[in-house]
Amino acid sequence: MKILIAGGGNMGKTYAESFTANHAVAKPDLYILEHLEDKAELFRNQGYQNTFTSTGAWLADVDLIILAVKPQDAAKLYPVISENLNENHLVLSIMAGVTVSSIQKGLGIKKVVRAMPNLPAQVGMGMTGFTSDPSVGKVELFGIQNLLNTTGKSIYFEDEEMLNAVTAISGSGPAYVYYFMDAMIQAASKMGFTRTQAEVLTSQTFMGAVHLLSQNRLTCAEWINRVASKGGTTEAAIKSFTEDGLSQTIETGLRQALNRAVELGKE
Repeated sequence: MKILIAGGGNMGKTYAESFTANHAVAKPDLYILEHLEDKAELFRNQGYQNTFTSTGAWLADVDLIILAVKPQDAAKLYPVISENLNENHLVLSIMAGVTVSSIQKGLGIKKVVRAMPNLPAQVGMGMTGFTSDPSVGKVELFGIQNLLNTTGKSIYFEDEEMLNAVTAISGSGPAYVYYFMDAMIQAASKMGFTRTQAEVLTSQTFMGAVHLLSQNRLTCAEWINRVASKGGTTEAAIKSFTEDGLSQTIETGLRQALNRAVELGKE
C-alpha cells in the first residue's frame, strides 16, 4: 500500500514515524505533502525521500490519502489534490470538525474515513475514534484501523455524530487530566513539598493508577472502595468531592465540550 500524508505538522509526523516504526508501510511507499520547504527538507533528511511541496501525476498511484492539515486549511488543500484523485482512492481525514460529506464534496470522491485522534498518539498511547462513508469496504476499514492502532487504540462508530462525543471525551481528555494533575501539584506545593517533589508524587500516582486499572477488571468505583478505608484519609477526600458536586461539574464541562464540537462542525 502506498500512503500519502498531506500535512507535515505534529500529527503528520507522528503517523509517518508510527507507520514506519511498526512496519505498516515502508518509507519508499510513504509520501509526504508539505508546502513549507524547510519542513519538507526535514522529512527528506529523516529518510522520507518521497516528500513534495506540490502535487503531481505521482498522486494517482497512491492508495490512501491522509488529510492531516488544520481544518481551516481544508479549502486550500482540496483543489490541490482533487485533480489527481479517482473513485478508487481512499481518504482518511483527521481534521477536527470537518464532516465526511464536506470532504466528499471538496474532493469529489466517495470513500472517506474520518478519525479523531488525541495528543498521546505522539507517544504510541493515543485513543482514536473513527467512522466512514458506507462505500468504504470492511477490508479497507480493517487496514485503516491497523494503521491507527500503531499510535495506540481505536474504536469504530457507525454514527458520525459520535465523533463529537469522542472529541469531548478523548480528544480534549488529556487537558482534563493535566488540569486535575496541576491542581494536585499546586495543593501539594502548599503542603510543603517542592515543585519537583509535587510533580513526581502526582505524575507517578497517575501513571501507577492507570496502569493498575488497565491490568485488572475492576471498575473505577471498585478501586476507589479498595483505596478508601472506613474513616480514613481517602474517604475524607472523596466525601468532600461528592459534597462539592465535583462529578456533576465534570459532566457539565464535558457537555460544554460536546456542544462546542457540534457547533464547530456546523461552521
